[in-house]
Amino acid sequence: MAANVSLKKAITPLQLWAIAVGLVISGEYFGWNYGWGTAGTVGFLLSVLVITLLYGTFIFSFTELTTAIPQAGGPFTYAYRALGPWAALVAGYATLVEFLLATPAIAMALGTYVHFLYPPLPVQATAIVVYLLLTGINLLGIKESAAFTLLMTLLAVAELLLFMGIVAPAFKTSNFMLDALPVSWGGVFAALPFAIWLYVCIEGVAMVAEEVKSPARTIPVGYISGILTLMLLALGVMILSGGATNWHGLTNIDYPLPETIASVLGRSSHFTRLFAGIGLFGLLASFNGIIISYSRQLFALARDRYLPGFLAQVSSRRQTPYWALLCGAGIGISALCLGKTDQLVVLSVLGAIVMYVISMIGLFVLRRKEPGLHRPYHAPGYPWVHALALLLSLLAMGCIVYYNVQISLIFLEGLAVAAVYFFITGKHKRIYTALP
Repeated sequence: MAANVSLKKAITPLQLWAIAVGLVISGEYFGWNYGWGTAGTVGFLLSVLVITLLYGTFIFSFTELTTAIPQAGGPFTYAYRALGPWAALVAGYATLVEFLLATPAIAMALGTYVHFLYPPLPVQATAIVVYLLLTGINLLGIKESAAFTLLMTLLAVAELLLFMGIVAPAFKTSNFMLDALPVSWGGVFAALPFAIWLYVCIEGVAMVAEEVKSPARTIPVGYISGILTLMLLALGVMILSGGATNWHGLTNIDYPLPETIASVLGRSSHFTRLFAGIGLFGLLASFNGIIISYSRQLFALARDRYLPGFLAQVSSRRQTPYWALLCGAGIGISALCLGKTDQLVVLSVLGAIVMYVISMIGLFVLRRKEPGLHRPYHAPGYPWVHALALLLSLLAMGCIVYYNVQISLIFLEGLAVAAVYFFITGKHKRIYTALP
C-alpha cells in the first residue's frame, strides 16, 4: 500500500447524477416525517417549500465553486482559499459532522426496515453488518462503488414512483388537512431540520470532484439534474403520504412508506412486504454515497494536515483512501450505538447548514478576491441568487439552534475541541501547498 495521494478519475455524468440523488434519496424514505409531529402537514409543507427554495439557490451557487475548484476537500478547500485556515477548519468540521452522522441515522432506518420484514433480526446488529459490507464495497474502488450506487439509485427512484402510483388513488384531502397546522407558527420553524433532511448531503458531490471525468461539464449536469429529481420526489412522496392515511401514526417511526402502503393495501398484502424489501434500495444508495463522501473529506483534511496523515493513504492498487474508509466506519458505528435517529438527523443537518453559510460567504469573497479564477460554470443571478441562499441558510441555522439548544451545544463543544487542537499544534500557521 503506497502512501500516495492520487485518486482515480472514473465517474461519468450518469454515475454523478446517481451519486447526487443517491446521497439524498433515503431522506424520502424516513426522517422527514418527524416534521409532521412538529408542524402538521400544511405547516410542514411550508417548511419544505422554504427549504426547497434554499437548496435550489444553493446548488446553483455551489456548482460554481465545485467546478472552479474540483478538489476532494470540497467546502473545506473553498473556505481555505477564500477565507483562510480557521474558516477551513469550521467548514471541514461541519462537513464531517454532516456526513459522518447522517450515515448512522440511515443505518438505523435500514435496520428498522429489515426488522419490519423479518422481526427476529435485531435492528442495531443488522445496521452494523450493512455498515461493514458497504465499507468493503468501497474498498474495492470508486468505479465499483459508483456502479453500485447507480444501480441502487435507479431502483430507488423507480420504487418511489411506484409508491406514488399506488397511494395516489387513496389520497383524500380530508386526511391531509386533519390537524394540518401547528399549534403555533413556531412549529413551522422547528420543523426545518426535517425538511432539510429531504435534500441534505447532495453537496457531497463536491467530495468526488477529483474522481469525475471532464468535471467542468459533468459536475453541473450531475448537480442540477440531481436537485430537480429530488424536488419532484420529495414533494410527491410527502403530499401523497399525508393524504393516503391518518398521518398521525407516521410521525415517530423510521419506516413511514411501508406503513403507508400497509394502510392502503393491508398489512397482510404480499405487496406490502415486497415494497418494504425493495425500499432498502434507497437506503443503500444513500448509505453508499455518503460513505464515498465522508471518506474523501477525511482524506482531503488529512492530505492537507488538518487530520493525521495516515488518513490520506491511498491503496496503490485500488486508489481508494482505505484508512479514511475504515476510520469513518468506526466513528459511524459508535454513533449508531449511542445516538437516536432524530438527534442524529438534527446534528447532521446543523453541520450541513453551517457549511452552507461558510460556502456562500466564500463564494462572494472569491468573486471579489479572484475575479480571474477560471469558472467553467457561472451561477446565474449573481449576486441575488447567492444572497438568497445565504439568507435562507442563516434563517435555517438560527431556527435549528433555537429549537435544539442541547444538540447545538454538543456541536459547538466538538468544534471547540477541534479548534484547541488546531491552535496548540500550530497548524493554523502553516501554508498548505496541496491546496490549489
